[in-house]
Formats: sequence, structure tokens, C-alpha cells
Amino acid sequence: MSQPLFEKVAFIGLGLIGSSLARVIVAQKLARHVVAATRSQKTLEDAKALGLIEQGYSDPVEAVQGADLIVLALPVRATQKILEQIKPHICAHTILTDVGSTKGNVVEAAKAVYGTHLPPGFVPGHPIAGSEHTGVYAGKVDLFANHKVILTPLPSSASWAVDKLIELWEAAQAEVICMDVEKHDEVLAHTSHLPHLMAFNLVEQLASREDNLDIFRYAAGGFRDFSRVAASDPQMWHDIFFANKKAILNAVDGFEQQLGIIRKMIENEDSQALMGLLGHAQAARQHFNHMLAQKPLMEKNKVTQQFTILPGNKTFQGKFTVPGDKSVSHRSIMFGAIAEGTTHVTGFLEGEDALATLQAFRDMGVSIEGPKNGEVTIHGVGMHGLKAPASALYMGNSGTSMRLLSGMLAAQKFDTVMTGDASLSKRPMERIAKPLRLMGAQIQTTGEKGTPPVSISGQQKLHGIHYDLPMPSAQVKSGILLAGLWAEGETSVTEPEPTRDHTERMLRAFGYEVKTEGHKISLIGGGKLVGTEIQVPSDISSAAFFMVGAAITQNSDVLLEAVGINPTRTGIIEILKQMGADLTVENERIAGGEPIADIHIRGSRTLKGIHIPEDQVPLAIDEFPALFVAAACAEGQTVLTGAAELRVKESDRIQVMADGLKTMGIDCTPTEDGIIIEGKGKSGDWSAVFTGGEIESHHDHRIAMSFSMAGLRSSGTINIMGTETVATSFPTFTELANKAGLAIQVSE
Repeated sequence: MSQPLFEKVAFIGLGLIGSSLARVIVAQKLARHVVAATRSQKTLEDAKALGLIEQGYSDPVEAVQGADLIVLALPVRATQKILEQIKPHICAHTILTDVGSTKGNVVEAAKAVYGTHLPPGFVPGHPIAGSEHTGVYAGKVDLFANHKVILTPLPSSASWAVDKLIELWEAAQAEVICMDVEKHDEVLAHTSHLPHLMAFNLVEQLASREDNLDIFRYAAGGFRDFSRVAASDPQMWHDIFFANKKAILNAVDGFEQQLGIIRKMIENEDSQALMGLLGHAQAARQHFNHMLAQKPLMEKNKVTQQFTILPGNKTFQGKFTVPGDKSVSHRSIMFGAIAEGTTHVTGFLEGEDALATLQAFRDMGVSIEGPKNGEVTIHGVGMHGLKAPASALYMGNSGTSMRLLSGMLAAQKFDTVMTGDASLSKRPMERIAKPLRLMGAQIQTTGEKGTPPVSISGQQKLHGIHYDLPMPSAQVKSGILLAGLWAEGETSVTEPEPTRDHTERMLRAFGYEVKTEGHKISLIGGGKLVGTEIQVPSDISSAAFFMVGAAITQNSDVLLEAVGINPTRTGIIEILKQMGADLTVENERIAGGEPIADIHIRGSRTLKGIHIPEDQVPLAIDEFPALFVAAACAEGQTVLTGAAELRVKESDRIQVMADGLKTMGIDCTPTEDGIIIEGKGKSGDWSAVFTGGEIESHHDHRIAMSFSMAGLRSSGTINIMGTETVATSFPTFTELANKAGLAIQVSE
């Protein structure tokens, strides 16, 4: 930095936090001069010896002379006394901040000194980082790296002061968040102050026992990890507990109430309730970790993972069972949750999308065991048993979850908000919101251009409608039908072309009558669902990548077992057959109301370009990215029309695939509702058709997996960016693809 951020920085206090921030300022030359004031002469001498300050003072008034940044790094209860001393010496351009764990009392202290006219440079702050160790020697230059710093600007805080503090903390590699004072103290009471109070209390409780030596001697890692913070500075936490008294007592009351509930479950040996609570807590912990991990991606669109496929001759062979069908997995949770009785699911897809649905229903009070090895047990609460979630429902990357749940939530007694990741937040939701409004729902798409977040008001009385879908969409159809379960009278949907009918099939499996007459699907509201057994078939959308990989690779031989062949999903099979693929469907049978079969593909002949029949488009809508790769390897031209929906998936799949194909040497022309691809294949010639290159997947899992298969016929290295979302639908994709012979390298 050519020009220092500050001329002079004065620290009042030099403990762990203050000395760590001083290390950052000195290391990065963020100030010309750094001084400090503290009562301990030894601390000042140590700080000078460490090179953290130029000068130390026992009197804070001397330290702040001419400072343009003053950092109060002292116990929160000392704030008012220090402010009274330094008030006459603070200039109009001085930034005054603190690092305390509570903010309400700091603001009150400032008001006691300044009245209602607080200095414009006063911006309270709180770095959420620390250690059980204290003192100037405990400080670390990287203490704040990858940690959050909360600033609580006041109405009187000047924007220039806030901006400079953000720049300072970002130089420390911290993530800066702005929050109001009351919210800060409430959040920290639950996430920091209560856990510390519990740790101190538990250690004190056990230390007071006569057999305390044995207890501590045999304590396991869980006790050590939980109680670690009880080694923190008692004086500091004494002050914090009193400073944030109201919020902490509220947190303690809530904890005592929840502990009483758990005690009663154990006392009554209520196995189902306890298992549901423990499962919900475990899943919530994992879900929150995921949400926090996704935040940088959502805010900054950073690529966190990439695939690399090197050129060279490859084989593609093996017998595989791909993960469970995502569409069926979603619905098994949704319908099991509102059914009466217990539903047992096998083959459940443990990908992020389906897990987002599962977590949403846990958040609405449904007891769900698992998933474990694809098994899930759902203890249904009936049609009117869902409860209001404590906060917004996070749908991750799952459009299916958001659109289907829109229909279900529109009929509930409580208000809800649904959010999603960066990709889902760009997808259109008015397509489901409009027909739901016709049914009497109060639903708002609060993002730009009718996108998430989706806000739904409860207590609405729904009535059935007869709705003609403007374009084929199984998600919109399903959302309307699910709202119809609670609506008065008949709800019907007429679709221009058949779409996947998993909703209709599964509702019937749960005992709910659904009529299908040609392209019209209808049901009458007011019935009930009954818990049942659901076997989730292998996902044909996941199998599609291996079907295409085998079809474009010489001497390949791939068998995909127990794949769902629902007639509304088999477009990929029909299209590949029309292109001349050596593909057979074997061992057809029924499982859980869904038809399944083994699919056998061999690489024995070159594919041919075709004009894809429009009646097959809705039956293969999710498989087209993979089919585009097949078309590039085919001999002749392939033309797709009637597929405008591809432009509003996780990405604009027509444009994104066209861009990637062109990057790798394929001549193609995207159109409004499809694409024209000039295949480079030649009869009997299995040589490379792709040149390699860097592909941007736009964080679309199907784009990433489709271009991975292009590596089977590429003369150059393929680097696919933004592949972390593959886990949403196919967590074992790279493992199975590598077993088949593709050799994908994963890097972050």
C-alpha cells in the first residue's frame, strides 16, 4: 500500500485482540505510527520489544493525541470511564471503534459521555475471533483470517469511517458484516455467550464433585472440546455476562426450556421423539455449515472446484448403480411428511438438493431419521401438522424444492420465506406463483425479475382451478397439484405435452386419488395421504452421462442397473436409439410404483445426427446437455427445437453448452428454443472430435458432467470450472466415472 490507511493508530488496551490487530497494522504498514496505552508497564515494554508499538503510555489521554484511529481493546465495562478521559482530545476526523463482545452497553456508555450527539467517527465493532490464551504474546497476525468481524454502525456514524474500518478489517483477511446493535447482542448471546456460560458451568459442576479427579481423568474428546473455552479470561467473561444481561438471560431461558423437553423424552423413553430431535440437530448443524460455506460463492461467485480431463485413448466399461432418482427422492420426503403414519424410503439420493428438501421439513417440525446408506424414515404429521419454521427455508440449488414447496406452503397456516444459492436466486418463480395466486395464495417473488426469495403468507383459503400450462413443466404442474390437496373443489392441470409424472404416481402410492385423462391431470382437495414404503429407482438423468459416454467411445460396454424408466423420462433412451446407439433395455420390472430396468450400452457404431422430435423434448429436458455432447460426436447435423425451457434452468443451458462446444472446436448455432450442432463424427472413425479448452459451467451440475464426458473424445486437456455443484445431484460422479475409465482430476 503506497499511502498508509492511517497516520496514527492508538490502542487502549493490548490483549489478545488488540495485539493481534496491531500485528496486522505493522505487518502491512497500514499506519505511520502505532502507540498504545495500558496500565501494565510490562505489557507496554513487551509490545515495544515485539515491534508492535513505537511508544507506550500509562495515560490514555497521551496516547490518543493526534490519532486518526482509536481502538478500544479493553474490558467492556471500562468503556465509559475511558471515553470520559479522552473525549476532549478526539478530533472530528478521528475514527473511534472497539472490539468488545457486546455492543449495547458500549453505545450506552458513549451516550452517557456524549449525549445524543455521538461523534461521526464512532463505529462499534466486534471481531469474532479469539483464543483461551490472553495477553500481548498470545496475539497472532492471522487471528482474524477467515473469521467474521461485525460492525454496528449507528445513524450518526459517517460512511467514511465505516468504509475505512471495513478496509482495515479486510486487510486482516476478515469477512466484514454490518448489523444493528440489538441484533448483534441477541445473536452473540446465543452463539457465543451462552456456550461460554455453559462451559464454565459444566466444568464448575464437575470440579465440585468428590470424584472430580476420575471424571477429568477419563473425560473424552467431546468434553475437552466443549469445555476448552472455560479456560478463557474470567474477568472478561464476568463483564460480558453482566453487560449483555438481558439477551443472555433470554438465551438461558430458552436453553432450560429445551433441556426440559429432552429430559422428559428420556424420562418417558420416547424413542421416536428423541431420535427425531437428535436427527434434526445433527442435520441442522451440517446444513448450517453448508449454508455458511456457500456464502462466499453466493456473494462473490467464486469458483471453488474444477475438473481436469487429460487427452489420450480411453476405455469406458463397467457395471454401475447410479444414485437414486432426485425427483422421486424429493417427493418421498414431501409426501411422507404430510402423510399419516410412517414412511420408509430406500435408495434415497443423499445429494445436496434432496437434502435441502429433507432439512426444510425437519425445520417445519417433521421427525425424520436418516439418511443412512440411502434409507430414510419419515414420521408423518398429516395434512395439517406442519409447523412454522424458525427462519427462512434454504433450498440451496434446488428449483424442484422451491417450486413444489410453493404449492404446499401456500396452503399452510403460517408465513414462510424460501431462499436459495446464487444459481437458484436467478431462476424464474413467477411461473408457479401466478397460478397459485389464481387459487387464492398470497405469494411474492421478492428478487429481481420474479426470482427468489419467495415470500408466502399463511392463513389463505385456496380454491381449485383448471389451469392450462403455457409450456411443459413438471415442476409447475406438481406445485399446482400439491396446492390442490388443500384447496376446495377440483384442481386440474392440462399440459401441452406429457411431462414427468412422478407426482401423480407417488400420490397414488400414498393412497390419494389422482385422475389422468389425456393431457389433463386432476384431483379433489380435502383427502389424506397414508404412509407407505418407497423404493427410489436409480436416476435416469444421472445414468444419461454414462449412456452418452458409452455411446461415443469405441468398444465401450456399460451396464446401468435398476434405472428408472418412467415413460415421462425416457426421452434420452429414444433419442439415443434414433441416433443409432447400441442400447438395450433389459430386465424391466416395477419397484415402488415406478418402472425400472437395466440399461446396456456398447460403443459399436458411430452415432448419426437427427432432427430431435419435439414430442421427445419434455421427456429428456434435463438430459439435453449430455445429448449435445453426443450430437457433437455424431455424423451429420443434429437439430433441436421446442426446448426454450432449457434457457431457464440452473443456467441458460442452450447458450452455455453452445459456448463450451465452440470453445472445443464444434460448429453450433444456438436458437431461441434450441440449437443446431454440426457433428464431427465419421462412420468407423473413433478419433477425437473435441480440441479441449477451458469450460465455464456457470455452477450448473449437468453442464459440468456433460463436458466431462467430452473428455472421452478430446485431443486436448479439458478444464471445467465451477464443478462444486455436481454434488447436488450426483455425489459419486467422479468416483464412478474414474472407475469406468474417464480419469477426472478434481482440484479446488
